[in-house]
Amino acid sequence: MKSIKNHLMFILPLMTILLGIQFYLVFDRMTSGYEERLRDGYSILVVANKPVGINEFKALNAKISQSSKIERNEILQEISIGQDPADTKAILDALPNFYTLKLASYLDTSSLEKVKKDLEKSAKIKRVETFGSDYSSNYKLFSFIKFTLKAFIFFMATVSLFLIIKQMEVWGYIHKERMQVMEIFGAPMILKTGILFRVAIVDALIATLLIVIFFVILGSVWAQNSGVEVVVQNHMNIFHNNDILILLFSALIIVVTSVLIVVFGLNGGEE
Repeated sequence: MKSIKNHLMFILPLMTILLGIQFYLVFDRMTSGYEERLRDGYSILVVANKPVGINEFKALNAKISQSSKIERNEILQEISIGQDPADTKAILDALPNFYTLKLASYLDTSSLEKVKKDLEKSAKIKRVETFGSDYSSNYKLFSFIKFTLKAFIFFMATVSLFLIIKQMEVWGYIHKERMQVMEIFGAPMILKTGILFRVAIVDALIATLLIVIFFVILGSVWAQNSGVEVVVQNHMNIFHNNDILILLFSALIIVVTSVLIVVFGLNGGEE
């Protein structure tokens, strides 16, 4: 019973770290998709005195990916109702060229402001409207959510890592006499500490397996039947096959590092 408790005291903190890593991977995939939707739904309005091609826009700023010209006839229909044909033609000739621009990626507010300034450098462009206030508020909210999650994951991972090291110290003291006997007979370091590495690696595999099972069920069963639209749409992002390698590699790095910290700590204490 005590042995099981010792293992749980190691596995649970490790699972907490792996949960944080997996949640970060899920959040990163979901926010990448959200950023793409924000990018696709956002456009810059440009008013130009003369026609401007997409290559000219890209030359001004490489962040611009697409341009669409707003036909002046469509605008004219809205403002020329009841006008004399001659006046209508005069209005059409006087109208500038209107373009909507799409960006290659979702930019921060400073980069968006740079795009605006670069466009305004052109003598052909009369005005640039980026709808900065709405964009800025959305970007700040989005950035705040990302920062909050990353800070929470970092805090939980730090606390959990200390718990793992403390539990590894307990195992180190439990097997201390055995390691001292092996040292007397001249056993190398890797053989002397082999029991700690074996226990740690086995628990790392167990913790990884439990997290993988949890997220597979979460993505394939719960997410698709949750009734929450954003979760249903992104259920494929909850778990990818390569997440197994990421989680396993992370778990092994954590436990091996913890063992080495404890081993060198014990050796330092003996000296």
